[in-house]
Amino acid sequence: MEAINIVLDTIKNINIYAILDIIVVSYIFYKVYMLINETRAEQLLKGILLIILIIPISSLLHLDTLNWIINKTITIGVLSIIIIFQPEVRKALEHIGRSAFKDKHFLEDEEKMNEIITEIANAVENLSETRTGALIIIEQSTGVGDIIGTGNKLDAIVSTALLENIFVVNTPLHDGAVVIRDDRIAAAGCFLPLTSNTTINKQLGTRHRAAIGISEISDALTIIVSEETGVISLAVNGNLTRYYTKDKLKDILMRIIKYRKNRNTTYKEKVKSWFKKADNN
Repeated sequence: MEAINIVLDTIKNINIYAILDIIVVSYIFYKVYMLINETRAEQLLKGILLIILIIPISSLLHLDTLNWIINKTITIGVLSIIIIFQPEVRKALEHIGRSAFKDKHFLEDEEKMNEIITEIANAVENLSETRTGALIIIEQSTGVGDIIGTGNKLDAIVSTALLENIFVVNTPLHDGAVVIRDDRIAAAGCFLPLTSNTTINKQLGTRHRAAIGISEISDALTIIVSEETGVISLAVNGNLTRYYTKDKLKDILMRIIKYRKNRNTTYKEKVKSWFKKADNN
């Protein structure tokens, strides 16, 4: 009854500020849902909501022991949620940071962007033909300075020849990732975090898992060339698509980079649709 009275009093006292408050809160809940949609956090959140719904039911049915246990669980729930949702909390804060502030984007000049992507695509095709393993990161809005710090800084012009030379087997820099920042090769031989996703195809090796890992914690585009098969793959937003040709790779890279400013659901849906088309072709 107390809850009903609160609702009725709220309706009686509703005004423009209350409406604005509802709209803001609704928008926040919507954005939170979109961030956790299709992630493990979504299932955990459903479990938490179920526990919250049980509280009034247990009280109504006089299930005192169950009610006491649930209330004690809720008491330490805030800390537990932060621990459980740590990856999602980090992702949300990074998303807010990217949305709230204008970042310097990768290659604003479209002509220069086309030139750089062409050099990368040519190198990837040649590496694929010789079955030379490669891992190339294209930095976007999310800075990957910590990743650059794990490798050897180069600050070199992006060229097909240099990229191929870096990944020659048994050379000092071949075992690691190349990071491209703006129109420069920032570093080579960089180490990446591996994904914790357990649903990934077991046939995929460390190189692919590292590519997915960096794409989960940033908006970087990561290109992979398999050392065993020569297959070209691309990791974006925690998703991996494979079997690219040079032209197909160049096309999707250009598409994603051009639409990178629209960091919202529409942008993500566009990337997903392009990935589906890439898989079907």
